Order: sequence, then structure tokens, then C-alpha cells
Amino acid sequence: MSASTHWLATAAAQAVLERGGNAFDAATAGAFVLHVVEPHLNGPGGDMTAVFATAAEPGIPVVLMGQGPAPAGATVDHYRAEGLDLVPGSGALAAAVPAAVDAWLLLLRDHGTWELGEVLEFAIGYARDGHPMLGRVGTTIAAVAELFRTHWPTSAELWMPGGRIPAEGELVRNPAYARTLQRLVDAGATPPAGIPDESPASRSRVARIDAARREWRGGFAADAMVKSARTPHRHSSGKDHRGVLALEDLAGFEAGYEPAATVEFRGHTIAKTGPWGQGPALLQALAILEGFADRYLDPSTELGAHTILEAQKLALADREAYYGDTDVPLEYLLSAEYCAGRRALIGERASHQLRPGSVPGRVPYMPVLRTGYPTPALAGARAAGFGVGEPTVAPSGETRGDTCHIDVVDRWGNMVSATPSGGWLQSSPAIPELGFCLGTRLQMTWLEPGTPSTLTPGKRPRTTLTPTLVLRDGRAVTALGSPGGDQQDQWQLPYLLRTIVGGYTPQQAIDAPTFHTTSMPGSFWPRTWEPGGAVVEDRLGEDVIAGLERRGHVVTRAGGWTLGRLSAVIRDPSTGVLQAAANPRGAQGYAAGR
Repeated sequence: MSASTHWLATAAAQAVLERGGNAFDAATAGAFVLHVVEPHLNGPGGDMTAVFATAAEPGIPVVLMGQGPAPAGATVDHYRAEGLDLVPGSGALAAAVPAAVDAWLLLLRDHGTWELGEVLEFAIGYARDGHPMLGRVGTTIAAVAELFRTHWPTSAELWMPGGRIPAEGELVRNPAYARTLQRLVDAGATPPAGIPDESPASRSRVARIDAARREWRGGFAADAMVKSARTPHRHSSGKDHRGVLALEDLAGFEAGYEPAATVEFRGHTIAKTGPWGQGPALLQALAILEGFADRYLDPSTELGAHTILEAQKLALADREAYYGDTDVPLEYLLSAEYCAGRRALIGERASHQLRPGSVPGRVPYMPVLRTGYPTPALAGARAAGFGVGEPTVAPSGETRGDTCHIDVVDRWGNMVSATPSGGWLQSSPAIPELGFCLGTRLQMTWLEPGTPSTLTPGKRPRTTLTPTLVLRDGRAVTALGSPGGDQQDQWQLPYLLRTIVGGYTPQQAIDAPTFHTTSMPGSFWPRTWEPGGAVVEDRLGEDVIAGLERRGHVVTRAGGWTLGRLSAVIRDPSTGVLQAAANPRGAQGYAAGR
């Protein structure tokens, strides 16, 4: 079974499964297609995280770490000297070391079975020969068209050929990216220096993939990325800056594997990334909710929605106070004693405060709580379209660009949930010889000293990418995830409650109306919050919405089918029967299998 946020990625992944590939071959093929068909949501210059389990070790969730760190030149002093109070939301100063491509190739090398060329043929074909333009891609380009025309001419040339935005459904191509992928394949076909053509090392699949990884990190692609970053260009600050990415940063990074963070909930093990990402906030919310009776956990009721929103606020406050690529007291934050104390803070009324908990020996970081843009200059830049990106839904409910997701399970029980993101077409100027641009993940760091996520060379920004793996009785049973920046786990939480507690089928849980809080500082530029804010789909119902308002929630109605873009694959370990489900919102996600 395959499920993703775009039908062509799902089709590519399923084609690999049908032809004998495993889940890791399929997910990698689908992910590179997502680079091509959803360029406003992810790109090869960005990042990705995944959680997976293999058929050989079905009870051990593993994190695929594809989040690049800050470059060596990304210091607070440098950004302050550029006149910045926040890391920009667009432009190369916000670029972490690109990590997505190396992570996917690592997964393919270690757990896949196919050759690189076979896996990439789908993406190469769509980039070279064309694919139908998404209406949302055109909307995104329109929002930043003046930026492209005035300041980013390489982006205008790539995304507005002939000076116009392609129409929805029009066949569009990215021949530069097709050539980039083909050069990676070709690099793997040439034996490394000093290894004879006839030697076993030159013929090994592992060696070919490793050669492509070396070419990515230290060859033509690295040279072009650094050259682009170092060319002055307009940022969301409203000023021109040079990026700081260097060849040494790219050469020195490798994706890797890490143990998953987990929590037990109603007989299930939920597995997430470590606290260098926001994933453990979902674990904290579940640990807080574990102590409530089932009637408090129904997202379709006033009591349930209120309780869930309040639990999310508490978990996200701890995210701001403690999470980062540092020594995070996660075991304490997930402990039964600590979560019982947090649970006791949930009352009948909505909190309008940011309330991190108290950890022995730690002082919680309290960020500046901005309800508006910090300066008129930044407000003007935002209005001009700079920094367009996550979250999926602004406080007004207006949809923005975000990210994408893919889940795959194969006949043997290999299962993977992956969230690729970053490197959106609106992130920074397009690199013409490569067909993509750099990402902006560093905007999730702070320029204040002493925070758990202060901008620091070599440290990973606290990413929002947060795929999920669910295990039961020592075996992986569900892979799921969603785009949506700060909302990703907030939309996954009702799914988990509805399927584990409420008895919903996966598709029923995805289709059901959902909601999220905006009562925490955003992870993205310009880092604002809305005290007591709750964004809801109208289908939650008039009585429930009115009840939330009576309880003090500041409710924004977002329409009927607007929040969440979840997908999921499911395997019953006792029978081997598979299921998949995908989001109907936007008529874009797709699930397939047999």
C-alpha cells in the first residue's frame, strides 16, 4: 500500500511495489517525484525526516535523520551584523545544509533493493517530459511573482517561462532537475578513482549509491548550491544579503539513523523523532491525555475538542521552552508524574497563557510573544509575498505552502512514514543549472542567546517535520503523517484518538473535521502567536464551536474541508492484511494498493 499527498507520487511508489521493489525502494521513488510535482511544498535543497521499521525487526522503530545543521558561518553575530532580529523566512541566510537527497539515498542503500537509476526514472521522466501543473503551484507563484520579476530572475525563468504563470493542468517541465538526477545516476555508474572497473567494489549496488552521494555532497551540485547562496539577493528582511553556505558544510554532512522517541498510549507505542524536532510534543500530549476517561478524548465533542486543545498548548509550550538540538530532558517531560501535573492544569476555560512546565535544574526559555509583525519593514515584506511558506493555514485560515508526506508498507511488513519538506520554490532564488533552490529551515532558530534552539553552527534547527509510526504487540501497524508546519502533530493527534479510542477506520479518521491551536509562538518567520487561538473546520458543528467560544477559545473558522492533509498505511500483523487512506481535501492526495 502507498499513500501520499500527490497522486503521481503514490502511483510511482505503487508501481515499484508492483514490480517487486520493497517499501524503501517505493518511498524513495515517490519522494523524488514529490520534488518534481509539488515544488511549492518540498525540494531537493530541503530536508526530510522519516520513521520506519523493517520486516526483519518489526518492533524497532528507527528515525531516518535528514535534517541538515546550520552552516559553520551561521553565527548569531553575523546575522546581527546584517541588521537582523530574526532569521529571515526566505533567502539563503535561512538555509540549513541540504539533507533530503542524502537521506533518501542512504535509506535506499541500506534498506532498499533497487538500483538508483531504476528508482529515479519516475522523477526524471516527469521532470524531463512534463507533468500537469497543480493549481496551488500557480497560486504560490502568483503570490511571489513580483519578487521573482524584480529580485530573483532565475526563479522567474524557471517558474514563469515566457513571463507567464502556467495554467492549472498545463504540462510543465523542469529539464534542469532531470539533468541533475541523471548526473547523480551517472556518477554511480563510474567507479571511484583507484578502483578498477572489473573489481567487485565497482560493481556493487552500495558503491554506486555511495558514489552518487559523494557527487551530491562534493561535486557539481555542491558547487552550484554554494555559488547561488553566496550571490547577494533579496531576503524577507526586505534587504539583500549573501548566504553563508560553504563547500565544507556540504562535504561534512551525512544523513544518519537514530532511535525513535516513544510513549505508550492505550496499548499502542507511538514513535517519533527526538526533541531536535517537534515530534515529542505529540508524545507529551498523548501522555497528558492518557489520564483522562475516553469521553474527554472525542475530538467531535465540545469537551473533547477543548481538552485536546488545552493538552496541545501545554505540550507546545514545553516545545518552546526545552526542545532543540541540545540536552533535552525528554525522559522527565514524558514521565507519568510530570504529565499528571500538566494534566491538572487543564480546566473548564481556555488558557490564554504560554505555560511551560518546571524541570528540576532547568530554567524554561520564554520567547518574545509577538502578536504582530516585529517591524513595519517586515510587515511590508510579508505583504509583498516574501517568506511565503509554512504554516499550512495562517491564523485567518488562508492556505499557505507547507510540505508533503508519503507512507508505504509492503507485502513483507517493511513500513515507512516520511515527511519531506523545505527548498520550496519560494524559498530562495532558483539555481538554474540544478532546477531547484535552497531551503529556509534556519528560520526555526532564535538569534537570542541561551535558548534551546539558538542559531549555532553545526546544530540542527528544531524542525517541524514529524512523521509517525504506531506499533502494537511489538510490531509496526500504522505509518502516518501530514504536512502543516506547527499543525502536523496537531492534526495527527485527533487521528490517533479517533482510531485508537474511538474505533474509526483510517479513512473515517482522516475525513473527520479537525482543528488546531495557534496559542504558541509559530516556528516560522515572523514567529507570532494568538493567545487562546483555535482554528476549526466548520464541519465541527455549530454547537461544538459555540461551546469552544463560551470556554474562551478565540475561534477562527477555516471552512469545511481545509485543515489537515493526512495519509496513512496500516498492516494487521496477525493476518497481513493492508489498508491505506489519504486526504480528500484539495483533491490531491491518493492512496493505492492491492
